[in-house]
Amino acid sequence: MRHTVLFYNPISTSPGKQRLPLSLMAVAAVIAADYDVEFIDGNLEADPAAKIIERARATKSKLLAVTVMPGPQLRQAVPVCKRVKAALPDLTILWGGYFPTQHAEVILNSDCVDYIIQGQGEAPFRQFVDMLHHGGAITEIMSLGYKNGGPHVNERAPNVPMNSLPWFPYDRIDVSKYVGSSYLGTRVLNHNTSFGCPFACNFCAVVALANRRWLPESAERVASIVTHLQDNWGINGLEFHDMDFFVNEGRTAEFSERIADKGIQWWGLGRVDTLMSYSDASWEKMKRSGAKMIFMGAESGDDETLKRMNKGGKSSTNATLALVERMKHYNIVPELSFVMGNPPDPREDIEKTIAFIRKLKQINPATELVLYIYTPVPQEGSILLDEAEKLGFKFPTSLDEWASEEWAKFSMRRDPSTPWFKDSTRRRVRSFESVINAYYPTVTDMRLNGNYRHLLKALSGWRYKLGYYQWPYELKALQRMIHYRRPETTGF
Repeated sequence: MRHTVLFYNPISTSPGKQRLPLSLMAVAAVIAADYDVEFIDGNLEADPAAKIIERARATKSKLLAVTVMPGPQLRQAVPVCKRVKAALPDLTILWGGYFPTQHAEVILNSDCVDYIIQGQGEAPFRQFVDMLHHGGAITEIMSLGYKNGGPHVNERAPNVPMNSLPWFPYDRIDVSKYVGSSYLGTRVLNHNTSFGCPFACNFCAVVALANRRWLPESAERVASIVTHLQDNWGINGLEFHDMDFFVNEGRTAEFSERIADKGIQWWGLGRVDTLMSYSDASWEKMKRSGAKMIFMGAESGDDETLKRMNKGGKSSTNATLALVERMKHYNIVPELSFVMGNPPDPREDIEKTIAFIRKLKQINPATELVLYIYTPVPQEGSILLDEAEKLGFKFPTSLDEWASEEWAKFSMRRDPSTPWFKDSTRRRVRSFESVINAYYPTVTDMRLNGNYRHLLKALSGWRYKLGYYQWPYELKALQRMIHYRRPETTGF
């Protein structure tokens, strides 16, 4: 008799924009040959707790595996797991992902989660599933956290090369429910081609998850998976949700050559300095392969702040300016994120970045902007976290507090309510965001016709030229009426 393992993906996006739950599919892949696997997706289910309880009873499952990031996922995962545990106290609940890696003690002190796995989860998860169904010792499973008279986490497991792991079990999930449409195409899916990132930015949650390691799939394997997705679901667009897709130029160039004839437009995440170091030949290959848009962390308009962020490499404001100009030549849209309002002087930091963004837009008006507000992450040796704590910042000490609306906003980096961050400063960021998104309406929303673009630019022009961003009520009203894509509220 084959045992069933249930996988729960808490809600993470708005209706109609759901993406394949890649983290769960990755760990499900290592057991799919020997166990039945079922996925319950909070982005698709109106009542995921009821669905989990129903399926657990029907399949007599012993295990519910959950992936959890701070924000909307955590906010749904906590009450859902409480309901499930109350109805099925013998069902083992295991959490993995960013949040368990960073906040093990908070989770293990709760009464609704039994175990956690930190870091890359595939190998420890396989061991845990076998132990749960066939016996063994939890002390021998690396990366596993459990309750042993108090929270305890075993030594971190060594990382496993991606090419040695099985493909995601596409046959165990209804992939068609995740085919979407965007600037990339009318039939868009997503994939992860690597694990981790070799850098240590001190505002980034990935550092604790991967310990500065980057483990890629080969270009050949990635191209084979892309072919599989196109052959079976007719995709013409693809999002690569790697923490950093572009670490290795040779892999990028080879992959680009392998898919150049497939008619697929794609998007990925990378670093400014890495991509600036690419040769013209590699950029030409990327363009021919369908690279349409690249997301990068520009992070700040001030070089000293970039140093304090521990961006590393050759990160600089000049490199960002040069890259957006270079990408204009290849007709690939730069999508840049900025982390604004860094301590010790949030207002000064914001003003420097606003001035820098105006320079960017002069060079390449198609540049997309995603504006975050600095929120600390647990990271040993982080200068920014040390300064935040001196100013009175503390993380929540319970899951219920983490699942509150206040801390969900904090995790989304939209309205962090940190001790040093005044509401007037937050409004400054959001008002500037409204003005610049009207003056430079996105090129990625094909529904936005020329008349609307002209109207948005005309109405916002005086504000943008004078640098007067306060209280842009007329722009917010027009943006709601037109309902076009704005990077602050939507994304790929």
